[in-house]
Amino acid sequence: MADALLSPSVAVAMYATSISAVGYAIHKIKEDELTEKRLPIMAVTGALVFAAQMINFTIPGTGSSGHIVGGILLAALIGGYPALLTIASVLIIQCLFFADGGLLALGCNIFNMGVLPCLVAYPLVFKPLRQKGKHLALATISATVLGLQLGAFSVVLETFASGITELPFSTFALLMQPIHLAIGIVEGVVTVAILRFVYQMRPEILASAGQRVAISSGISIKKIIVALTLITVLVSGGLSLYASKNPDGLEWAIARTTGTSELEAQGEIFSVSSALQESLAIFPDYELINANGKSIFQNISIPGIVGSIFACTLVGAAGILLAKIKKGKRTATNE
Repeated sequence: MADALLSPSVAVAMYATSISAVGYAIHKIKEDELTEKRLPIMAVTGALVFAAQMINFTIPGTGSSGHIVGGILLAALIGGYPALLTIASVLIIQCLFFADGGLLALGCNIFNMGVLPCLVAYPLVFKPLRQKGKHLALATISATVLGLQLGAFSVVLETFASGITELPFSTFALLMQPIHLAIGIVEGVVTVAILRFVYQMRPEILASAGQRVAISSGISIKKIIVALTLITVLVSGGLSLYASKNPDGLEWAIARTTGTSELEAQGEIFSVSSALQESLAIFPDYELINANGKSIFQNISIPGIVGSIFACTLVGAAGILLAKIKKGKRTATNE
């Protein structure tokens, strides 16, 4: 979401909601979810999700595109609570260093793309279906579609509550829900492919994440870490160059409703927020523009690679810090 879709009061309320949700997730994360074998998976999947979110794929017959959110993928691999912490880190990096998504809208984006899939769709749909022995594909696609539908409807509600009259509730919702259904199905299929790949190499990873227990000490994860790292490099450094130029689902719905995908935010708080974001952004819109107004990077996606490294580093550091805190609390309790 861009800042122009929100009123300051809704933005502040959603910041408070998302901060509370992330705080709750940090509190609920178990020490077994932050072991030496889990942390590398958490870090590299954070980088993979960052890279995957850069690639917009075309939705045939619509003139729109979509991108993977990654909430269900992360939750299936590392658990719902660590997944929320991971995707929040990814979204913070996107916002601050790549000017992707508004700074005022960051709380909304963490809620819509992180809280809803990781703390709602994953525990209510994915885990019950898997526990009942249902096929991995059914559980994954069902949870992914639900997460996208909830996120899309939440965008509509947040916009409506902000009083953006250019986007009537019913019209906006009728455009947002079907296009994100299509996006959700595509993401679900891609997520299934990645989870099956991981399952075939190391089924213990998915099992331990679902049960919230440590990966057995006798299980080697080196090969899966290397494989996921290579996939991340391929996606961030190569496939990102071929991303669809069509507007994403949200921009498409706005354009269909208002005639333009660019809404203007009025007010000093928006100006300050925009100026602050621009001053922090290293690669605004994932580009570095030269004096002639052209992108410096033509043959390789340096921003994608840099962003993936940032994501891996931040997620890994957050996980290590949290693991030390959890271990310290357990030691203090035992004494």
